[in-house]
Amino acid sequence: MGSETIRIPIIDFSELKQEGCKSSTLTWESVKNHVKLALEEFGCFEAKFDQIPKNLRNSVFEALKQLFELPLENKQRNMSGKPYHGYIGQAATVPLYESIGIEHALAPGTIENFTKLLWSDQGNLDFSRSIQAFSEKLSGLDQMIRTMVVESLGIEKHIDEHLESTDYVVRVQKYDCPQGDEAEIGLVSHTDKNLLSILYQNEVNALEIMTKDGQWIAAQSSPNSFIVIVGDAFHAWTNGRLHSAHHRVMMFGDVVRYSIGLFTVPKDGYIIKAPEDLVDEEHPLLFKPYDHVKFLELFYSEAGKGMMSPNPLKAYCGA
Repeated sequence: MGSETIRIPIIDFSELKQEGCKSSTLTWESVKNHVKLALEEFGCFEAKFDQIPKNLRNSVFEALKQLFELPLENKQRNMSGKPYHGYIGQAATVPLYESIGIEHALAPGTIENFTKLLWSDQGNLDFSRSIQAFSEKLSGLDQMIRTMVVESLGIEKHIDEHLESTDYVVRVQKYDCPQGDEAEIGLVSHTDKNLLSILYQNEVNALEIMTKDGQWIAAQSSPNSFIVIVGDAFHAWTNGRLHSAHHRVMMFGDVVRYSIGLFTVPKDGYIIKAPEDLVDEEHPLLFKPYDHVKFLELFYSEAGKGMMSPNPLKAYCGA
């Protein structure tokens, strides 16, 4: 008898409004329970979310194509002192991958200034409007999910502090087609180092998630759904309650993959520390308090050799 195909959970947010949800509603409680179970077991799920109209989704991918068609020297103007926040070219280890980050993406004027940097003084109004509107909608989904997580852990008193401790990075990504008929690595296996990632892709389904028992499974999504992934910082803040899943991109076929991600990150200088309510005899403290940016700097440095460690966060600040 053949084994049943495993796939990541699908959770429908379509009956929840983006603002003003009440935790007393049956729909909220049902979705919250599914979110908790999915993030504990898989560290991810597919979110059906109908708050972003089709024309806006289409305009985002048109904007990404325009962006990546810019000359290399233009894209390289987007620099950052933080790892994976600026421009990343097609490196030898991941030759199919190219991406650009936008820090503090939802702060007023940030995306507009980003376009003026890459397109020179005239900017790109269509790009600004599309990416801004898209990111604002996704931030509503992010805050719903994180509110559900905090409620499900029984630590509602921490909701405001938790939501206010974060910022957003928008990262746009392009994956070229492999040269041959065999699948090639678009992005190597890794865990995200931030709190939560919400990813949207074009019709090329290439993202794969590793289950807890080491199986790689496809994270397929529809034009109206998004992939939500727990990062190491959320794993640490919940004292290990949520699973931070390894994932990778495996490219095949002859269609370029574009994706856009909203990455929830701790604000500069914020110390990630599990609430005392989540530490007890059954759940001893897993990680000492740590600064996210300092961890990133070491992880991506030659001295840290973070890419070689099976559990870099534990090595950095394990209790």
